Amino acid sequence: MTRQRKNNMSRLKEIYNKKIIADLKNELGISNIFALPKLTKVVINIGTGQNKTNPKFSQAASETLAAIAGQKPAVRKAKKAIAGFKTREGDQVGLIVTLRGNKMYDFTDKLANIVLPRLRDFRGLDIKGFDKNGNYTLGISEQIIFPEITHEKAEIIHGLSISFVTTARDAKEGHALMKALGFPFKKVEGKDING
Repeated sequence: MTRQRKNNMSRLKEIYNKKIIADLKNELGISNIFALPKLTKVVINIGTGQNKTNPKFSQAASETLAAIAGQKPAVRKAKKAIAGFKTREGDQVGLIVTLRGNKMYDFTDKLANIVLPRLRDFRGLDIKGFDKNGNYTLGISEQIIFPEITHEKAEIIHGLSISFVTTARDAKEGHALMKALGFPFKKVEGKDING
């Protein structure tokens, strides 16, 4: 009996290789596939902020990130003391997860096709989230929109920030890539994405 080799490629990565590359070549007028924009990593952050003294919040935020991302978050500590924020050097200021490879594509696919459509009164993402290098940052106010987080588990409601780091050269290329990956953006009449 012969064993079939399991295909380990993410669904979205397969779509990127088979369809999105050709679409981006046409849209951006770039013939070299190595010059096309692609996703390099997804960074998910939760800032502890005012809740830094509440151990229950840190535990809940850590469990949330682990469930959403599928890997344990790293703790971010303050590098220097800032009196105005009542922060001492070494205090926990946030949690972070960096996704690459198949996990990055699986998370992106889930966010674009399952999570965002579940948002109440969702009319598309704002193009203001792009920086000049074509990276996109999205803020989510409640973690309970993710299917892994149940209302029973979510004792403390908190937000999170998701950054999509790309190889795009500008916001226009980043926008084309994110649209091709399935992210719905608000229609902006007569406005150039590059400012």
